[in-house]
Amino acid sequence: MSETAGKQQDKTDTEHQQHVEQYFSAQPGSRDVRRNLHVSLRGHDVDVEVSNGVFSGHRLDLGTSVLLRHAPQAPENGTFLDIGCGWGPIALALGLESPKADIWALDVNERALELTKTNAEKLGLGEHIHAVKATEIPANLTFDLIWSNPPIRVGKDELHTLLMAWLPRLTAGGYAYLVVQKNLGSDSLIKWLSAQLGDDFAVTKYASSKGYRVIEAHRLGNETIE
Repeated sequence: MSETAGKQQDKTDTEHQQHVEQYFSAQPGSRDVRRNLHVSLRGHDVDVEVSNGVFSGHRLDLGTSVLLRHAPQAPENGTFLDIGCGWGPIALALGLESPKADIWALDVNERALELTKTNAEKLGLGEHIHAVKATEIPANLTFDLIWSNPPIRVGKDELHTLLMAWLPRLTAGGYAYLVVQKNLGSDSLIKWLSAQLGDDFAVTKYASSKGYRVIEAHRLGNETIE
């Protein structure tokens, strides 16, 4: 193997390990180095903490930016869910936009949950944002709104299991918005979700930007949020 090829393989191995940490590790092995980051979340300029070993630990990633830019205005109140919260940009944006809402931020990564909780408290949202693992969400809880930049790189089977664990818990009239990169299967995911969720749901492409699709899944029924 050439030196160039070896370096490329090392880079690939490192990136793979980072994905494994972000998506599967409750306790990342990388050093917890906290950094301050200034970001704009749906028009709110805020300072947050980020760190290694969580998804997009150095910046607001492009996919999440697309979701936050194109998703419609969140209801004033209700029960919301962020699937795969990372350091919290989606949950924080929802909290800033809908301060009366009850927001559940879900992740497997304990460092991500700690960062989300810290950032929520800094922004005065600590009472409204619950950063939790799946087992901490009440089994009978349903959601009026779900926003997510789902962990596509966990693999198709794991992704499908994750989405089907939570999307069916939308209330009648509720909406989910997912951002997925087009070249990572967004269009095929729309077809799959439509087939799996059945006639109670309408699954469509809501928006496209910068190589990403924003997917809308609407649970049909009477609107439950004013």
